[in-house]
Amino acid sequence: MYAVRGMRHKLLIFQSQCSRQALSARNDGILLKVTAKSHSYIYRACGFSTTTARPKRVGTHNGSFHCDEALACFMIRLTNKFSNAQIVRTRDSQVLENLDAVVDVGGVYDPTRDRYDHHQRGFEQVFGHGFTTKLSSAGLVYKHYGAEIIAKVLQLDVQHPNVSRLFLAVYKNFVEAVDAIGNGISQYDTDQPPRYVNSTGLSFRVGRLNLDWVDPDQSSEKENEAFQHAMTLTGSEFLENIHFLAKSCLPARSIVMECLSARNDIDSSREIMVLTRPCPWKLHIFELEEELKDDRSENWRVQAIAVSPGKFESRKPLPLPWRGLEGNKLSEVAGIPGCVFVHMSGFIAANKSFGGALAMARASLKV
Repeated sequence: MYAVRGMRHKLLIFQSQCSRQALSARNDGILLKVTAKSHSYIYRACGFSTTTARPKRVGTHNGSFHCDEALACFMIRLTNKFSNAQIVRTRDSQVLENLDAVVDVGGVYDPTRDRYDHHQRGFEQVFGHGFTTKLSSAGLVYKHYGAEIIAKVLQLDVQHPNVSRLFLAVYKNFVEAVDAIGNGISQYDTDQPPRYVNSTGLSFRVGRLNLDWVDPDQSSEKENEAFQHAMTLTGSEFLENIHFLAKSCLPARSIVMECLSARNDIDSSREIMVLTRPCPWKLHIFELEEELKDDRSENWRVQAIAVSPGKFESRKPLPLPWRGLEGNKLSEVAGIPGCVFVHMSGFIAANKSFGGALAMARASLKV
């Protein structure tokens, strides 16, 4: 059974929540004030300027909205390229064609033109790095701009190893769920009905921000206001996630890694780890064992030395073109046989032989 309803094709453009006098001077997008724990952000939507440059315009569809496009619109406005961009809500293809970026509508995925839709037939894009969930508009924007956004939020260089780690962690802990729900992918492979209903997740809460059928005001202005609330909600939780992972999870990960590496000093079996400081450790154990390839294999590891004790940044990380690659693809790019993997942040790698590991280390010094 299918329910078919009419769509309003009226062009909907967000204007900033500023005074009428200010609006007459310049339309400059949406004012987004986001509080993430103790962090407040006011994006420059009301920063009126004397410049004549036209502000960028980002398009998405009008009508009912979902979590993925609300988050996609929020994230893309954090980038340098689309800072202060206007949000244009329409399904008019002629209007969309002339916009600077389009998310979740238009039937096109083309990052060279900043087109980020996932509804078209044959679309099967995934994030990579071992993730297999099909991307939504949020995941597409994050895949291409996530590292820049994280670096900007944390005021780090985009090449900083913490940015690489958080780029993957934020996707795993936040964005992937939005992608899955946006594509109708179940969390569990089972035909059994759930034991209880959970409507407390972000996507459910965003859904409830849509205009209710009993609301007397069904105007496009009211719909725009609701979408703005959805952007603010998704954006605040996105930023909270970044800060939580940066301030809590990364330091805990460093502690667990040190304790994991010190197992030889505890017991010759290497099966006992002593946690020297109380911290969240369970998830890190599995991730670090995978990264370190702790499988008792005969592989040789190459590990970069940190710039100083307690720092994540490496003195000489492995070459950027190698990072995130594995197996034959890595050997082909590096020109060194027997390569096993290079971590995304470039701090560790493995090769099947001593000679191969030594060649990887020597090649890294020349970059």
